[in-house]
Amino acid sequence: MEETISLRELFTVLRKRLWLIVLITIIAATVSGVISFFVLTPMYESKTQILVNQAKNDQQLYNTQTVQTNVQLINTYNDIITSPAILDKVVKELKMDKSAQSLSGQIQVTSAQDSQVAQIVVQDTSAKRAAEIANTTASVFQKQVPKLMNVDNVKVLSKATVGESASPIKPQPLLNIAIAVVVGLMVGIGLSFLLEYLDNTLKTEQDIENILGLPVIGVVTNIKDVPKPSNVSRPDVAARVPQRGETYGS
Repeated sequence: MEETISLRELFTVLRKRLWLIVLITIIAATVSGVISFFVLTPMYESKTQILVNQAKNDQQLYNTQTVQTNVQLINTYNDIITSPAILDKVVKELKMDKSAQSLSGQIQVTSAQDSQVAQIVVQDTSAKRAAEIANTTASVFQKQVPKLMNVDNVKVLSKATVGESASPIKPQPLLNIAIAVVVGLMVGIGLSFLLEYLDNTLKTEQDIENILGLPVIGVVTNIKDVPKPSNVSRPDVAARVPQRGETYGS
Protein backbone atom coordinates (compact mmCIF):
# COMPACT_ATOMS: atom_id res chain seq x y z
CA MET A 1 0.00 0.00 0.00
CA GLU A 2 2.86 2.36 0.84
CA GLU A 3 4.41 1.74 -2.59
CA THR A 4 1.13 2.64 -4.32
CA ILE A 5 0.85 5.87 -2.35
CA SER A 6 4.49 6.72 -3.14
CA LEU A 7 3.95 6.25 -6.87
CA ARG A 8 0.80 8.34 -6.68
CA GLU A 9 2.72 11.14 -4.99
CA LEU A 10 5.41 10.99 -7.67
CA PHE A 11 2.85 11.38 -10.43
CA THR A 12 1.23 14.20 -8.50
CA VAL A 13 4.52 16.08 -8.35
CA LEU A 14 5.13 15.55 -12.07
CA ARG A 15 1.63 16.73 -12.93
CA LYS A 16 1.95 19.81 -10.73
CA ARG A 17 5.31 20.77 -12.29
CA LEU A 18 4.46 19.68 -15.82
CA TRP A 19 4.72 23.24 -17.12
CA LEU A 20 8.28 23.49 -15.82
CA ILE A 21 9.32 20.18 -17.40
CA VAL A 22 7.82 21.14 -20.76
CA LEU A 23 9.40 24.62 -20.64
CA ILE A 24 12.90 23.31 -19.91
CA THR A 25 12.57 20.65 -22.63
CA ILE A 26 11.47 23.21 -25.23
CA ILE A 27 14.31 25.57 -24.28
CA ALA A 28 16.90 22.78 -24.49
CA ALA A 29 15.63 21.59 -27.89
CA THR A 30 15.52 25.15 -29.24
CA VAL A 31 19.04 25.98 -28.09
CA SER A 32 20.37 22.72 -29.53
CA GLY A 33 18.66 23.34 -32.86
CA VAL A 34 19.95 26.91 -33.13
CA ILE A 35 23.52 25.84 -32.32
CA SER A 36 23.38 22.86 -34.72
CA PHE A 37 21.94 24.81 -37.65
CA PHE A 38 23.52 28.26 -37.27
CA VAL A 39 26.61 28.03 -35.04
CA LEU A 40 28.47 24.77 -35.69
CA THR A 41 30.41 24.47 -38.93
CA PRO A 42 29.40 21.46 -41.07
CA MET A 43 32.10 18.81 -41.45
CA TYR A 44 32.38 16.49 -44.45
CA GLU A 45 34.12 13.13 -44.58
CA SER A 46 35.91 11.38 -47.41
CA LYS A 47 37.58 7.95 -47.50
CA THR A 48 40.10 6.09 -49.61
CA GLN A 49 41.42 2.53 -49.25
CA ILE A 50 44.93 1.24 -49.89
CA LEU A 51 46.44 -2.24 -49.86
CA VAL A 52 50.00 -2.61 -48.60
CA ASN A 53 51.99 -5.83 -48.89
CA GLN A 54 55.29 -7.18 -50.08
CA ALA A 55 55.79 -7.91 -53.76
CA LYS A 56 56.06 -11.58 -54.58
CA ASN A 57 58.36 -13.09 -57.15
CA ASP A 58 58.32 -16.34 -59.04
CA GLN A 59 60.06 -18.22 -56.25
CA GLN A 60 57.96 -16.78 -53.41
CA LEU A 61 54.30 -17.43 -52.87
CA TYR A 62 52.00 -15.97 -50.27
CA ASN A 63 51.69 -18.01 -47.13
CA THR A 64 50.07 -17.53 -43.75
CA GLN A 65 53.23 -16.22 -42.12
CA THR A 66 53.74 -13.58 -44.81
CA VAL A 67 50.16 -12.34 -44.53
CA GLN A 68 50.39 -12.23 -40.73
CA THR A 69 53.58 -10.20 -40.97
CA ASN A 70 51.91 -7.70 -43.27
CA VAL A 71 48.93 -7.44 -40.90
CA GLN A 72 51.23 -6.66 -37.99
CA LEU A 73 52.94 -3.94 -40.04
CA ILE A 74 49.62 -2.15 -40.70
CA ASN A 75 49.98 -0.12 -37.49
CA THR A 76 53.42 1.00 -38.67
CA TYR A 77 51.98 2.03 -42.02
CA ASN A 78 49.25 3.97 -40.24
CA ASP A 79 51.83 5.96 -38.29
CA ILE A 80 53.80 6.65 -41.48
CA ILE A 81 50.73 8.01 -43.26
CA THR A 82 50.13 10.65 -40.57
CA SER A 83 53.82 11.50 -40.17
CA PRO A 84 55.41 14.77 -41.40
CA ALA A 85 57.35 12.73 -43.98
CA ILE A 86 54.08 12.21 -45.84
CA LEU A 87 51.91 15.13 -44.79
CA ASP A 88 54.54 17.80 -45.50
CA LYS A 89 54.46 16.74 -49.14
CA VAL A 90 50.66 16.65 -49.10
CA VAL A 91 50.52 20.24 -47.79
CA LYS A 92 53.07 21.35 -50.42
CA GLU A 93 51.31 19.59 -53.28
CA LEU A 94 47.87 20.98 -52.38
CA LYS A 95 49.34 24.42 -51.50
CA MET A 96 47.57 24.42 -48.16
CA ASP A 97 48.03 27.17 -45.60
CA LYS A 98 48.53 24.85 -42.62
CA SER A 99 51.15 22.67 -41.02
CA ALA A 100 51.51 18.91 -41.21
CA GLN A 101 50.63 18.66 -37.52
CA SER A 102 47.40 20.57 -38.08
CA LEU A 103 46.55 18.39 -41.08
CA SER A 104 47.17 15.19 -39.11
CA GLY A 105 44.27 16.17 -36.83
CA GLN A 106 41.93 15.85 -39.83
CA ILE A 107 43.22 12.44 -40.91
CA GLN A 108 42.44 9.12 -39.32
CA VAL A 109 43.86 5.83 -40.56
CA THR A 110 41.94 2.69 -39.68
CA SER A 111 42.15 -0.96 -40.60
CA ALA A 112 39.93 -3.93 -39.92
CA GLN A 113 41.19 -6.73 -37.72
CA ASP A 114 43.40 -9.22 -39.54
CA SER A 115 43.23 -7.14 -42.73
CA GLN A 116 45.96 -5.72 -44.95
CA VAL A 117 43.67 -2.94 -46.17
CA ALA A 118 44.11 0.49 -44.60
CA GLN A 119 41.46 3.17 -44.86
CA ILE A 120 42.36 6.85 -44.89
CA VAL A 121 39.51 8.94 -43.51
CA VAL A 122 39.65 12.74 -43.87
CA GLN A 123 37.30 15.31 -42.35
CA ASP A 124 37.11 18.88 -43.59
CA THR A 125 34.66 21.76 -43.85
CA SER A 126 34.71 21.28 -47.65
CA ALA A 127 33.66 17.98 -49.22
CA LYS A 128 35.86 18.60 -52.27
CA ARG A 129 38.91 19.45 -50.20
CA ALA A 130 38.40 16.38 -48.01
CA ALA A 131 38.46 14.14 -51.10
CA GLU A 132 41.56 15.90 -52.43
CA ILE A 133 43.41 15.44 -49.14
CA ALA A 134 42.49 11.74 -48.97
CA ASN A 135 43.56 11.00 -52.55
CA THR A 136 46.76 13.05 -52.31
CA THR A 137 47.74 11.40 -49.03
CA ALA A 138 47.29 7.95 -50.56
CA SER A 139 49.27 8.96 -53.65
CA VAL A 140 52.15 10.45 -51.67
CA PHE A 141 52.27 7.42 -49.39
CA GLN A 142 52.36 5.13 -52.41
CA LYS A 143 55.42 7.01 -53.74
CA GLN A 144 57.31 7.46 -50.48
CA VAL A 145 56.79 4.19 -48.60
CA PRO A 146 59.26 2.18 -50.77
CA LYS A 147 61.97 4.63 -49.69
CA LEU A 148 61.05 4.34 -46.02
CA MET A 149 60.45 0.57 -45.76
CA ASN A 150 61.01 -2.57 -47.77
CA VAL A 151 57.58 -2.32 -49.31
CA ASP A 152 57.22 -2.06 -53.04
CA ASN A 153 53.63 -3.02 -53.65
CA VAL A 154 51.11 -0.35 -52.64
CA LYS A 155 47.80 -0.24 -54.44
CA VAL A 156 44.93 2.20 -54.12
CA LEU A 157 41.76 0.13 -53.94
CA SER A 158 39.26 3.00 -54.03
CA LYS A 159 39.69 6.73 -54.45
CA ALA A 160 37.74 9.34 -52.56
CA THR A 161 34.96 10.92 -54.58
CA VAL A 162 32.58 13.83 -54.06
CA GLY A 163 28.90 13.11 -54.63
CA GLU A 164 26.51 15.59 -56.17
CA SER A 165 24.58 15.91 -52.92
CA ALA A 166 27.30 15.47 -50.32
CA SER A 167 25.93 15.80 -46.81
CA PRO A 168 27.98 16.68 -43.74
CA ILE A 169 28.64 13.98 -41.15
CA LYS A 170 28.41 16.49 -38.32
CA PRO A 171 26.72 18.25 -36.79
CA GLN A 172 23.62 16.08 -36.91
CA PRO A 173 20.81 18.49 -35.95
CA LEU A 174 18.10 15.88 -35.47
CA LEU A 175 20.31 13.74 -33.26
CA ASN A 176 21.44 16.76 -31.25
CA ILE A 177 17.84 17.90 -30.77
CA ALA A 178 16.79 14.40 -29.67
CA ILE A 179 19.61 14.31 -27.13
CA ALA A 180 18.65 17.81 -25.94
CA VAL A 181 15.03 16.69 -25.45
CA VAL A 182 16.12 13.74 -23.32
CA VAL A 183 18.49 15.93 -21.29
CA GLY A 184 15.79 18.60 -20.91
CA LEU A 185 13.31 16.03 -19.61
CA MET A 186 15.85 14.71 -17.10
CA VAL A 187 16.73 18.21 -15.90
CA GLY A 188 13.08 19.24 -15.71
CA ILE A 189 12.05 16.17 -13.73
CA GLY A 190 15.03 16.50 -11.40
CA LEU A 191 14.33 20.17 -10.81
CA SER A 192 10.66 19.44 -10.16
CA PHE A 193 11.47 16.95 -7.42
CA LEU A 194 14.08 19.32 -5.97
CA LEU A 195 11.58 22.18 -5.76
CA GLU A 196 9.00 19.87 -4.23
CA TYR A 197 11.54 18.72 -1.64
CA LEU A 198 12.47 22.29 -0.72
CA ASP A 199 8.83 23.41 -0.52
CA ASN A 200 7.80 23.05 3.14
CA THR A 201 4.63 25.15 3.01
CA LEU A 202 1.17 23.79 3.79
CA LYS A 203 -1.30 24.33 0.98
CA THR A 204 -4.13 21.84 1.44
CA GLU A 205 -5.96 20.04 4.23
CA GLN A 206 -4.26 16.86 3.11
CA ASP A 207 -0.85 18.45 3.77
CA ILE A 208 -1.88 19.19 7.37
CA GLU A 209 -2.97 15.63 7.95
CA ASN A 210 0.11 14.09 6.30
CA ILE A 211 2.80 16.41 7.70
CA LEU A 212 1.47 17.48 11.09
CA GLY A 213 -0.58 14.39 11.77
CA LEU A 214 -3.53 16.48 12.98
CA PRO A 215 -7.15 15.95 12.01
CA VAL A 216 -8.92 18.73 10.12
CA ILE A 217 -12.10 19.74 12.01
CA GLY A 218 -13.06 22.78 9.99
CA VAL A 219 -12.29 24.77 6.87
CA VAL A 220 -12.63 28.54 6.44
CA THR A 221 -13.67 29.22 2.91
CA ASN A 222 -12.61 32.28 0.98
CA ILE A 223 -15.71 34.30 -0.01
CA LYS A 224 -14.79 36.54 -2.89
CA ASP A 225 -18.13 38.01 -4.03
CA VAL A 226 -19.89 39.60 -1.03
CA PRO A 227 -22.98 41.72 -1.93
CA LYS A 228 -22.62 45.30 -0.75
CA PRO A 229 -25.53 46.91 1.25
CA SER A 230 -27.59 49.40 -0.68
CA ASN A 231 -27.69 53.02 0.70
CA VAL A 232 -30.36 54.29 -1.68
CA SER A 233 -33.57 55.38 0.17
CA ARG A 234 -37.03 55.55 -1.30
CA PRO A 235 -38.25 59.15 -1.82
CA ASP A 236 -41.84 58.38 -0.72
CA VAL A 237 -40.72 57.20 2.70
CA ALA A 238 -38.05 59.77 3.26
CA ALA A 239 -38.32 61.29 6.72
CA ARG A 240 -38.47 65.06 7.22
CA VAL A 241 -36.96 66.59 10.30
CA PRO A 242 -39.74 68.62 12.13
CA GLN A 243 -39.12 72.27 12.78
CA ARG A 244 -39.64 74.03 16.14
CA GLY A 245 -43.30 74.19 17.13
CA GLU A 246 -44.26 71.44 14.64
CA THR A 247 -45.45 68.01 15.45
CA TYR A 248 -45.23 64.86 13.40
CA GLY A 249 -48.10 64.46 11.02
CA SER A 250 -48.88 68.19 10.77
